[in-house]
Amino acid sequence: MAREDKVSAVAELTERFQTSEGAVLTEYRGLTVSQLAELRGSLGGSATFTVVKNTLTKIAANEAGVASEIEALLSGPSAIAFVQGDVVEAAKGLRDFSRNHPLLVIKGGVLDGKAISPADIEQLADLEPREVLLARLAGDMKASMAKAAAVFNALPVQLVQLAEALRAKREAEGGADAPAADGAAPDGAAPDGAAPDGAAADATAPDAPAENSAADVPAAGAPAEAAAE
Repeated sequence: MAREDKVSAVAELTERFQTSEGAVLTEYRGLTVSQLAELRGSLGGSATFTVVKNTLTKIAANEAGVASEIEALLSGPSAIAFVQGDVVEAAKGLRDFSRNHPLLVIKGGVLDGKAISPADIEQLADLEPREVLLARLAGDMKASMAKAAAVFNALPVQLVQLAEALRAKREAEGGADAPAADGAAPDGAAPDGAAPDGAAADATAPDAPAENSAADVPAAGAPAEAAAE
């Protein structure tokens, strides 16, 4: 490969490392051209599968800042799946193809700047696709919002019921503890300023007349005989 071609290849690999969601390194020894084409088709738009030279890939990985994550994986015939779309879909495509074609060996890779192992890729492949997860999340959010709306709608009714119960309780307590009316006398007691029973008659009745009233006293100068009579 000419020097200019090497420089161009390194620049392209560096850009792919920097712009991709992740990169999965594989060994494809023994796979035919038609099988590699089948693998590229199974990845769809989630990833591109590229056969690379290890020496140039090491340089590109170093320039992209991921050399420590993938350098140990660059041995033997290498190909890289650069993920541009759904990471789960790409992992599922690689996992399923390797099960049907054991000659494809998944060695590991890098995802969001962190190294991932073949076991990590298997776990990613077992997850639901992004569309399913998003749909499920949207459904959960919609259900939560509906529950919250129901709670908020019920609050005014509950507040009114609580206020009414408190009002009724206060009225009941106030009726039981209400004081006697102003000016009303206790049972058996006379109102203020009133005399006890029987006392009023004694206080207002005139003194009993004496046996000899003024009518029986003779007028001055009246004849004695008239008085005697």
